[in-house]
Amino acid sequence: MKTWLPIVLGVLLVLAGGLWALQGLGYVGGSSMSGAREWFWIGLATLVVGLVLAVSALRRGRRPR
Repeated sequence: MKTWLPIVLGVLLVLAGGLWALQGLGYVGGSSMSGAREWFWIGLATLVVGLVLAVSALRRGRRPR
């Protein structure tokens, strides 16, 4: 698998997770997710998974071959 693919996927997960967490806290309105605490936790978990994926892909890409 290419190095950039998991990085891009990780960044997208971080962005989506951040948005979901902010909606869950009620900072972003206009959705049924707004103000629902479970979406904060789902968003936080998604954000952490995205960070782990992106950072691990960056570390793998920097290893000498």
